[in-house]
Amino acid sequence: MTEEELREIWRIEYCECLIKTFDDIVVQFFASMFDHCFFESANRQAKDKSLVSLNRLEKIYWIKDALQDPDAILKVGWDSKTKSYDDKRRVTLVKGNYIVVIVIFASKKARFITAYEVNNDDNLKKIIDGPDFGT
Repeated sequence: MTEEELREIWRIEYCECLIKTFDDIVVQFFASMFDHCFFESANRQAKDKSLVSLNRLEKIYWIKDALQDPDAILKVGWDSKTKSYDDKRRVTLVKGNYIVVIVIFASKKARFITAYEVNNDDNLKKIIDGPDFGT
């Protein structure tokens, strides 16, 4: 598939459809989020998001599945800017190491932040050891 075709899948499957979590939170997706979600940084320090991630693109449909999985592990998200947990950020963990991050901004309303496989055991442990969401 071409990048254009994948952007079209994103637009149709996520931006134009109503996506609800298993607990009825409506999650908003925007076309502009494609680059953030499916590109990686060649230089993590620069955070340039210059390389398309085939690994992430292979899992484009996993985002919806993860959000709708009632058996997913839910954790409070970490805000790297404030260096603290943010109880409005929800991390959904499925398949052992795949996460989807949303930010809840109103009752039953959220915005998609990102999704990816956590390939570093230390980072995965930090997520798992973090506070449970909703407790």
